[in-house]
Amino acid sequence: MARPAPVIMEAADDGKGIAMAMKNTPAGTIRYWAAARAAAGTAEEPYTARTLAEALEVARERHTARPEFARVLLRCSFLVDGTPVGTRDHKTIQLAEGGTVEVLPPFAGG
Repeated sequence: MARPAPVIMEAADDGKGIAMAMKNTPAGTIRYWAAARAAAGTAEEPYTARTLAEALEVARERHTARPEFARVLLRCSFLVDGTPVGTRDHKTIQLAEGGTVEVLPPFAGG
């Protein structure tokens, strides 16, 4: 059974007072491979984020006790729902409800 996405409340001043807007934030899974898995200490974990940049920032905060994790992420490439991110800005990569982020460190060999 899929869990509902968390709801984030945002306040905005529309000139007539403060209005509250509700926005659903997608939830999914981050999967770590090879050195990324070792650095994270887990094979996968949930995310709740709108963009890849947000998901990775939360993951970094979650693993502050494992400093190697942040260093490994700097060398990784990413797949979002099977699509390579490449050199695109992580802030522009939208995440989907039930989506998957694959964290792939550089692999030796060919």
